[in-house]
Amino acid sequence: MPVSAPGAFLSTSRLPRFAVPVIGRTYTRRVTDSEPSPMIPVCSAKGCRATAVWALRWNNPRLHDAQRRKTWLACAEHRQSLGDFLDARGFLRDVAPMDPSPTLDP
Repeated sequence: MPVSAPGAFLSTSRLPRFAVPVIGRTYTRRVTDSEPSPMIPVCSAKGCRATAVWALRWNNPRLHDAQRRKTWLACAEHRQSLGDFLDARGFLRDVAPMDPSPTLDP
């Protein structure tokens, strides 16, 4: 039986179309798909596509330095549930409103 190169059995048709983390993403989406526009922050809650208005800063003290902060973004609806999730694990460090971006000002 011939030996193939590592990874040769993988086919791009088998890979998921969209591979995104469940929680903790800081991806952005376009305001509209029809024309180029600035990117806006999206809530990190699973399945939520709402605009983020809160920044939840956290770290895992077993993995990260005390000064390191990771950020989850939250819409008004998911701010409490994401904060409770992080706080229950002792990870939540700070919650602050999102700073308005100077590039998104009208």
